[in-house]
Amino acid sequence: MSDLTLSNELFFTRTGLDPDATQKIVREALSGCDDGELFLEYDASEFFSRDDGVLKSASFDVHAGFGLRAVAGELTAYAHAGEISHGALKRAAETVRSVAGGYAGTLDLAPQLTNTHLYRADNPQDSMAFDKKIALLSAIEDYARARDTLVKTVSVSMSGTWQVVQIIRPDGSCYADTRPLVRMDVSVTLDKGGRIEGGHEGWGGRAGYELFNDTKRWQAAVDEAIRQARVALEAIPAPAGEMDVVLGAGWPGVMLHEAVGHGLEGDFHRKGTSVFTGMMGQRVASENVTVVDDGTLEGRRGSISIDDEGTPSQRNVLIENGILVGLMQDRLNARLMGVKPTGNGRRESYAHKPMPRMTNTMMLSGPYGRDEIIASVKKGIYAPHFGGGQVDITSGQFVFSAAEAYLIENGKIGAPIKGATLIGKGADSLTKVKMVGNDMALDHGVGTCGKDGQGVPVGVGQPTLLMNGITIGGTDA
Repeated sequence: MSDLTLSNELFFTRTGLDPDATQKIVREALSGCDDGELFLEYDASEFFSRDDGVLKSASFDVHAGFGLRAVAGELTAYAHAGEISHGALKRAAETVRSVAGGYAGTLDLAPQLTNTHLYRADNPQDSMAFDKKIALLSAIEDYARARDTLVKTVSVSMSGTWQVVQIIRPDGSCYADTRPLVRMDVSVTLDKGGRIEGGHEGWGGRAGYELFNDTKRWQAAVDEAIRQARVALEAIPAPAGEMDVVLGAGWPGVMLHEAVGHGLEGDFHRKGTSVFTGMMGQRVASENVTVVDDGTLEGRRGSISIDDEGTPSQRNVLIENGILVGLMQDRLNARLMGVKPTGNGRRESYAHKPMPRMTNTMMLSGPYGRDEIIASVKKGIYAPHFGGGQVDITSGQFVFSAAEAYLIENGKIGAPIKGATLIGKGADSLTKVKMVGNDMALDHGVGTCGKDGQGVPVGVGQPTLLMNGITIGGTDA
């Protein structure tokens, strides 16, 4: 069944909403506007969690609704409802017309239709029976407890979401997408003589639960969580001060995402609030730094066949050999800035307006080997895993905690350290990248990005990096 056939079944056949009447309402409501659309969404999600031998949660939720947007110049009128009906749509149309009425604009060109499919349309919840899901969580916990005598607690969770969207424009063009998304998380704590430390590993993507059927894969995830906790048990207080830092490949790309990526979203540039405003075509990083946002990677968590405005996803080069060359755009900001949309118009749900958002954002590989990079550091820190962080998008100031880190002394990895935080400014941090590894890796499929109260699934990635002169907040008195 095609995406459009499936979405027609959900939004029209099942609800009784008339397609022709719906198109007429959209056309009349957005008459004279520069842009806008009706966004229809059906979302079914389930979540299971097991803590210390007990199934703590087994939930299932379905929500459906629509959002109607009218764009007139820089003004956006938006109305939404959790009820898909003729009456609700008429009321929403009246609301947006009261804001955008009287405007005489020219409707922007519709996105080009595409047959690209980056993931299958099947509902992941149907790919594994209920008892099999519960048994899998139990097997993972049993394996963790048998793996290490120091294991104190084990938490395992699994989730699956099936989102179907249809986008209807006033010119009659229509777009549909069916998006699966699954995720598994394993967390453990170890107790060694009263000292308790934890470790975590998660993975997922746009697929079904078959992603979790590989015994070796989930056993490796458990082993990784236990390894992280074991390292933390031996960690000493982190030093503080300015020093060289080597970031590991993969998930540490979350710092690039937060500290740099948001500053390359079109709305911040149009408003002049990005630290990179006015720097297009200028050098913002060393020549080894190339950053892309790529929503076309098959099966990845941040990938989308089309964005939430109907624009096909694409690979966007943002920084090339250290030069700022591109931004991520939705339709509104692209039109106001006189450029083309880039497939980055995303929203959390039908209750939210689209805005420029990242998909899979990564720094590409450079010329250096990981061991070569570490060997070049006389004294510093190696951080292969990150925890949480905070970023001020306007100033670019960031603080990130290293979930796993080690001292580097005379080019060799030394003792593990605990409590290290990386402090800096996004624009400055790129100029401090001195060596870029040849081992670029993406995260395992667990990222969620927040912006203006909206969360969307994303991917991050990078190779091993050497950054000079990074401020480290430590715990060593």
